[in-house]
Amino acid sequence: MIFLELVLQNFGPYNGRQVINLNPQENDNSRPILLLGGMNGGGKTTLMDAIRLALYGSRAQCSNRGNLSYSDFLSQCVNSQTPVIEKTQIELLFEHIENDQPVKYRIVRTWEKNPKDGKDNLGIYELDARLEDWPREELVNTWDDYIENLLPLGISNLFLFDGEQVKELAEQEVPPPIVVDAIRGLLGLELAERLGVDLEIVVNRKRKEIADTKDLVNIGEIEKRLKQQQAEYEENKNKLEKLKTELQASEKEKQEAFDKFVSEGGKIAAERNQLELQKKQKTAEVEQARQGMCQLADSILPLALIEPLLTQAQRQGEKEFRIQQAQIARDILFERDKRLLNWMTQAGISEEQVEQIKAFLEQDEETLRSSLIQPEESWLLADAETLSQLGNVFYYLQNDKKIAKQQIGILKNKEEDIITLERQIQTAAEPEAYKQLVDALEAAQNQVSQIKAASEVTKRSCDELEAEIKKIKKDLQEYSKQNIDRKNYEHIITSAAKVQQTLKLFREKLTLRKLNKLEVEVTECFRYLLHKSDLVHRIAIDTHTFSLSLYDVQGKPVPKHRLSAGEKQLLAIAFLWGLARVSGRRLPVAIDTPLGRLDSSHRSNLVERYFPSASHQVILLSTDTEIGEKQVKILRENEAIAREYLLKYDSSTRQTTVEPGYFW
Repeated sequence: MIFLELVLQNFGPYNGRQVINLNPQENDNSRPILLLGGMNGGGKTTLMDAIRLALYGSRAQCSNRGNLSYSDFLSQCVNSQTPVIEKTQIELLFEHIENDQPVKYRIVRTWEKNPKDGKDNLGIYELDARLEDWPREELVNTWDDYIENLLPLGISNLFLFDGEQVKELAEQEVPPPIVVDAIRGLLGLELAERLGVDLEIVVNRKRKEIADTKDLVNIGEIEKRLKQQQAEYEENKNKLEKLKTELQASEKEKQEAFDKFVSEGGKIAAERNQLELQKKQKTAEVEQARQGMCQLADSILPLALIEPLLTQAQRQGEKEFRIQQAQIARDILFERDKRLLNWMTQAGISEEQVEQIKAFLEQDEETLRSSLIQPEESWLLADAETLSQLGNVFYYLQNDKKIAKQQIGILKNKEEDIITLERQIQTAAEPEAYKQLVDALEAAQNQVSQIKAASEVTKRSCDELEAEIKKIKKDLQEYSKQNIDRKNYEHIITSAAKVQQTLKLFREKLTLRKLNKLEVEVTECFRYLLHKSDLVHRIAIDTHTFSLSLYDVQGKPVPKHRLSAGEKQLLAIAFLWGLARVSGRRLPVAIDTPLGRLDSSHRSNLVERYFPSASHQVILLSTDTEIGEKQVKILRENEAIAREYLLKYDSSTRQTTVEPGYFW
């Protein structure tokens, strides 16, 4: 497993979006160390928390969470300068081998201050060859189980640890509970212990089930009751079949009675009153339509009888009116011509010109008289107002004709409806015949209802008997099964003690075997880190408390108080290193401030020997005094550093930015 990239957005002191490349590969060269420098309070521990939070979510053992709920912890992690519309987000891109193929997954956790439902939004994406993210929804729902197979939470502190953890481990005679749990998980001891607990639970459960078993009923009584119920069931079943036959015959008689009721007018007779009301209503509507026609006849509608004559009169009147208008216009023109001739005489125009104009006017008058105004006898003498009134008569007459036509159509339809209703009433049965038809139909219906009710009761009885028979049969099976189960439970309880004894021996031998291997690894790591090669020859680990005991070359105990503070820290680191090597897992190692109490020689040993060899990927979070200029130079000369970053903290804004490079 390799961490490739860590992205922080508005997380802790990191404002905005900041990307940290953690890939130890650089130009096809693999260098294990990723060095991140920062002063105390500058955000180093926050980076470690971000990795834990991305991997484990609400289960993460972060440094400053304490007893906070997950919702409160997420709110606390939001950067103080984050705008309301922006969210906080962490992303962790890593690579591991799956089905013998390298795969890359990006974990994305997003939340806002005071998150809904008290949790973050988790997204899992697979990075393809084109560096495109593809959602893996199936992994979102099972992520806790998935990450447990890669980097179990119980052993994560052996790979993601800080100087305080090393200090605590170095000063205590017995490892703290969190380290003990990690050791048990790493060595596989918790599986055997869990199996023993589960076995005890099974035994207690079986004992309770045996104690709760009631006295079994005599099997003969159960079989006798079963025969009685089966006989009663068969009787009811035969009765139900007979009722079904009777029901079919009754329904046939009912249908015949209904058909006769309809064919002989019984249905219409039942509806006689309604038909009479409909006829009365239709008659009233016809009378109303006739009254409407009478009202139209009282108006101008009778003029429709002489409509052609009225049209002819209108045309003649309009023609005479036009002739009158033309005659008036002609007389006006003649008067004007006379005035014109008188004026020309007085104006001194020559007689010849006057005669020419006079001849033109006489010829023009003759033309008007012959072509435009044809003398004709006027016998209507219609004026403009009379012609206008005649036009209004034509307009209202057309409207009344349209209304009259509609009324005639309505009248015709209503009369046809009345004829149809009268025919239906005439076909209705007489009251005496109608009563006979109704009585016959009701008798047939009552017989069908009675048979249906009897069938339903019989069917319900059959269902109850069938359920009772099934229950009795189940009781018979349970009788045999309970005897078998009792014997099986007793066998399980008897065998459990032997299994637990065997499991105890297995656990002891497994512990010795695993711890022997761990002792060799821890001893080798400690001697490798310690510059005093003759101080400790062998390290033993207690099988119960996992405390460390040191022995010299002669096999004599070396008291831990003889070790300096720096040597104790090296012993703690060797212990963690040995556990990681025994696990056999290729996992990244992240160390926060590991060199706080080491002298120069021990620090050099750790820098030169442990950091480059701790894992294929080692993330170091250090201050300028821990991994100083000399140590950085050594690591660079040994080509152990893949990337360097500086966590630059601005005390005025209380914000941290990630920049390439180290303190020097």
